[in-house]
Amino acid sequence: MPRPSNAFASGALDRKATQRGDAAWLAALRKAPETRLVPVWRNRTLVHGEENLEAVWISAHSPEVADFGDPAEIWRFLGEWQSANYFTLDLSHLDEPPWTEVGRFEDLRQVGLLLPEMHGAICAYARGLNHWHRHAQFCSKCGTATRSTEAGHQRACTNPDCGATHFPRTDPAVIMLIHHGDQVVLGRQTQWPLGMHSILAGFVEPGESLENAVAREVMEEVGIEIETPEYHSSQPWPFPASIMLGFSAQARTTKLQVQLEELESAHWVSRSFLQNSPEDETFRLPRKDSIARRILEDWMAERL
Repeated sequence: MPRPSNAFASGALDRKATQRGDAAWLAALRKAPETRLVPVWRNRTLVHGEENLEAVWISAHSPEVADFGDPAEIWRFLGEWQSANYFTLDLSHLDEPPWTEVGRFEDLRQVGLLLPEMHGAICAYARGLNHWHRHAQFCSKCGTATRSTEAGHQRACTNPDCGATHFPRTDPAVIMLIHHGDQVVLGRQTQWPLGMHSILAGFVEPGESLENAVAREVMEEVGIEIETPEYHSSQPWPFPASIMLGFSAQARTTKLQVQLEELESAHWVSRSFLQNSPEDETFRLPRKDSIARRILEDWMAERL
């Protein structure tokens, strides 16, 4: 039986990457009645509802859309899902968000769990792509302004003597469950909600394999050696621009030497304790939409 995807994965969306450079095709999509816009305002997603939220898609023919600028420059193509084509539109330059009569703009990190799976995935994709555009307005090689190309999936330097092409940035990070017998290492950072603990994680450095990054981060954060890591799964995490690459590994040594510049604390925690987690300010598991929670739950259920 196939394993379910992690939250925010957009596998059901056809990104149509080979057609992004076709200006005529894109122009036709912008006029198509089934085309929908995914608005983002200051990293927030337009939703409606209370306990069971849904993302709000705006018709490409909505009267207000024409006021926001040239679609060829500011519409970013996401893909096709259920016979509709989706573009995202970044409205962060506006003092006040539009379309408040049909919904409200919320932080996806706070409401992602309340959205249908594909709604969350499309909104995460839109958030990440727009974040990159906002931070790639100028060429990193010569400093000249850039323009959007390939339906928003590249930016080109407008300096003819430079002509550099820039691609959306994704920062790889490893996240790993380290176990020994019936226990795992959980750490805590000071900025997290009270009581929350999680498995260890860190960014991959240049010239480093994922397996090397896992071993290095574990040694840096808690001072223990591990056996060869085993891959688990991955998760897009556009907060702002990461891909989380999940692993598990058995500890070779067990004495923790916590790096307090990295973590507030770290402990060995038993499976039985986790299975009966109080989920309060004394101790709580990672958020349910995170790969950290997924890996922990797989270990708790002895699927690792």
